[in-house]
Amino acid sequence: MLKDISKVKKENISKLMVSFSDPLRLEIIDLMMDGEVCVCDIMKLTKLSQSRISYHIKILKEAGLISDRQEGRWVYYSLNKEALFLIKEWITSLTDYSSNKKRCCE
Repeated sequence: MLKDISKVKKENISKLMVSFSDPLRLEIIDLMMDGEVCVCDIMKLTKLSQSRISYHIKILKEAGLISDRQEGRWVYYSLNKEALFLIKEWITSLTDYSSNKKRCCE
């Protein structure tokens, strides 16, 4: 139930949901579903500038939706499975809650 989710989790979920609110970020997330990517990979696939991609990567990273790892001079980004699980858990609790709730007029 939603009341059972801690305040910290609610704040994390809020940040994660904001990170989903832009079509470009959704496209970047979609690219990461196949595995790690670097900014140059995203640039090739989206035809967007490095600065624009980096801006959106920063938002995704600050929300905790993606992780990074450095290898030499390259930084590789991937989806954070814990964050995805948190969103899934929250959405499941919403659907469970709404299907079990009785209406006041029934």
